[in-house]
Amino acid sequence: MTSTHRRARRALPAAAAALALGSAVLTAVPAEASGTAPLPAPKAAEKLPSASQSELLARVEGAQTALQDDGAAASTSDATSGDSPEASSSSTVDPKIIGGTEASITEAPWMVQLHYYDDKGTADTSDDEGYFCGGTLVAPTKVLTAAHCVYGLDWSKNGAVLAGTSQLPDGNDLHGGRVAGVWRQWVNPTYNDSTIAGGDLAVLTLTEALPYKTLQVTSSSDSVSYNSGTPATVYGWGRTTSSPGSDISLTLKKATIPMQADSACTSYYGSDFVPGQMACAGNPATGEDAGTVSPCNGDSGGPLVVNGRIAGVVSWGVKDCVESGAYSVYAKTRTYVGAVNARIDDTDADFDGLGDLFARTSGGSAYEYYSLGNKWPYLANRVDLGDWGGLSLVRTADLNRDFYQDYLFRTPDGVLYNWAFNGSDRYEAYRIGGGWNVMKNIAVPGDLSGDGKPDLVAQDKYGVLWLYPGQGNNYAFGSRVRIGGGWSSYTITGKRDYNNDGKPDLLARDGSGVLWLYPGTGKASPALGTRIRVGGGWYIYNAFASPGDLTGDGKPDLLARDGSGVLWLYKGRGVSSSVFESRVRVGGGWGVFDLLG
Repeated sequence: MTSTHRRARRALPAAAAALALGSAVLTAVPAEASGTAPLPAPKAAEKLPSASQSELLARVEGAQTALQDDGAAASTSDATSGDSPEASSSSTVDPKIIGGTEASITEAPWMVQLHYYDDKGTADTSDDEGYFCGGTLVAPTKVLTAAHCVYGLDWSKNGAVLAGTSQLPDGNDLHGGRVAGVWRQWVNPTYNDSTIAGGDLAVLTLTEALPYKTLQVTSSSDSVSYNSGTPATVYGWGRTTSSPGSDISLTLKKATIPMQADSACTSYYGSDFVPGQMACAGNPATGEDAGTVSPCNGDSGGPLVVNGRIAGVVSWGVKDCVESGAYSVYAKTRTYVGAVNARIDDTDADFDGLGDLFARTSGGSAYEYYSLGNKWPYLANRVDLGDWGGLSLVRTADLNRDFYQDYLFRTPDGVLYNWAFNGSDRYEAYRIGGGWNVMKNIAVPGDLSGDGKPDLVAQDKYGVLWLYPGQGNNYAFGSRVRIGGGWSSYTITGKRDYNNDGKPDLLARDGSGVLWLYPGTGKASPALGTRIRVGGGWYIYNAFASPGDLTGDGKPDLLARDGSGVLWLYKGRGVSSSVFESRVRVGGGWGVFDLLG
């Protein structure tokens, strides 16, 4: 579907929370410090850079003005024009709810509006660009939308995201909504803008966490949602009539439509429809507004919701939306959930999308090593975090999903804390609870339970492995679930999705030195599937670190230190049959560290 458009640092906090958000520092007094070990000294904090509220409002108003001036006519222009991010080489493809009903924001609190305005720095309004798309809040700081809504545009410089309202803005009146800036944009690397094939999906990272409910993408194993006849609901603010020049809707609309077999769209669109990459939905259009139920221009990027999950993203359809026999086409999220989830859970210390490493010496001096991406020596720009002595464990995560990296740390008396940004001006230590000394090891692999919230896995001294479901906040976990016994001889590690199926996994080395991949199932019980042998000989390593995606290819990596103090990088391949590439030497001298987080 086409989008409606007009073409015309922190220096880290100490303690178990070494956080690096650029050059600023964090400041906080622990909420409840342990009496046996002092926490690191407080440091100042700073939020992500963003455009001012006045600038964001100006972008929203500019986009609306540009679209109103154009009467949305540009979005119905020839799809072969090649002069816009939605352009296609196809004569039928036209990236655009006719026949829909009103939808309240309470029933779709995750719906957001994407406004883009670029005046080109000139007083002449004829060259202004204005775009509008829909999107879905899939995490407090993450919006899933269509790639054709993002491709070729600088959303950080010219975009604004409006959430919390079902109405389009009226000047500076946001109708109770809240506007946020865009920090970073990701376009599916396999997307082809000339054909809108290859997975029409993009993720925007916001400059602040929004306080609204989120909606998850469906799982990679979901087949039921795509069965022909399955009811689906599409949401958006797009045109409600096929009349040329008509405006997008002032209020959020929804429509319930049936899923269709791939053959239905293939029969109508031919090779423009690509099974596997795209999903087909809706009853055939009637040739006029009456009797047609379909997304239209301005609905691009919005979700197709099936069984409470995002099964598709509004991608394209026919020009003017109602051509007789036509169906609406969506990006099939099941196919790309691995790549999408890697960008939803990509928190890192310095906000560049690359995993970073926390390391502490035996003397208590802690450092943050920032990733250089896929180039040797992979880790550099070391930042001194100060004295982190007295802590028995540190793990990096983002339990509250605010895009600021958190640090879990355990004090010698067994109290577990989360050091997290308070959303305003500093990091604070949130007490999770005591009694954690019974745990031999702790890992934070991601959302194992499948509810969209990062979880914790703990291995107790009796060999039992436990899953603690995260609650999406700074300090709480749900009732723990027993994964299984017999884990005494294992060393657990791992973070994120190693087999690229969209579900976080766990890595474990057994007593004989064999490394195993335990694939996540996407549910709390059983949390892990049948293990897969990665390889033997891993007994040579005395420490592991799971930074996530260190190299920037969307696949999680693993760091391992051998007995001589050499640190090795195992780059993830994203396939269970061959989890890692051959190891690469990062460097020597890492034996001075007694804790890697």
